[in-house]
Amino acid sequence: MRTIDWVDGAIELVDQTALPDRCDLLRIGTVDELVGAIRRLAVRGAPALGVAGALGVALAVRDEPDPVKAAARLRAARPTAVNLAWAVDAALGHLDGGFEAVLAHALRIRDDDIAACRAMGERGADLVRELTGRDRVRIMTVCNTGGLAAVERGTALGVVQTLHERGQLTEALALETRPLLQGARLTAWELGRMGAPYRLVADSAGPFLLARGYADAVLIGADRIAADGDTANKIGSYALALGAQRAGVPFVVVAPESTLDPATPTGAAIEIEERDEEEVLGVRGVRLAPEGARAANPAFDVTPHDLVTAIVTERRVIRPDLGERP
Repeated sequence: MRTIDWVDGAIELVDQTALPDRCDLLRIGTVDELVGAIRRLAVRGAPALGVAGALGVALAVRDEPDPVKAAARLRAARPTAVNLAWAVDAALGHLDGGFEAVLAHALRIRDDDIAACRAMGERGADLVRELTGRDRVRIMTVCNTGGLAAVERGTALGVVQTLHERGQLTEALALETRPLLQGARLTAWELGRMGAPYRLVADSAGPFLLARGYADAVLIGADRIAADGDTANKIGSYALALGAQRAGVPFVVVAPESTLDPATPTGAAIEIEERDEEEVLGVRGVRLAPEGARAANPAFDVTPHDLVTAIVTERRVIRPDLGERP
């Protein structure tokens, strides 16, 4: 199953807000529809957002009177994940060739993502065995980094899938990922579909379970990796990195080369998306907090590079713990 694709002149994508109850396909025919889908997280995950951005530029070139202005709306739909802006800009670079050239480039980005995820899965699984020295491993992860966050297979969860296919996965421990529960709703759904053994973990329990030896490695994805290796990812990643360092557990970031952003010097320069308070004050439309309560809702945090053991891309392994930088 592909999370996002170009089908008969429009974008088709899995509506991730409906999972795990339903697996609905949305057909997106305009830039404004795509911007709305991105903002409400019907499509999410840095690699998937990149593909969405490139395909959205194709829609803009075909249908919009000012495709550059339309592409700017698309580029700004979510600020933290660099893949969205990168892919929009890359597709705009083929504007002189018209719709067919832009679409062809967008489809190359799609195909490159599929190949990159498979390569990251293989390289990441090899690295996990090297770092842990174990034939079978227990992996902890946060948010959703599987095929739903890409086109197929995914990044960090793609490594978990490869480990499972090799018979090397003892168990995956997935943090539920408050406030929108991407771990409970999406990662659990994907782990179940692949037949991998897993358990859900409350976000706040993750570091303590690492201290008690429940996992051999932590794998996360990334929405932007700064030039020094600081990594922006789903909120909760920083706490896991601190817990992993204290427990002596490898902390591995898995992301495509397109997520590395040399124009951002450090994590301090990464814009962190602040989402609606209502996401924290309730769950899936059911309010839990008392009336009048306020909330802070950063969608991402930044893990400093000195807490990162390794960064795995489709091309290489970077070792911040050994002084290497992207």
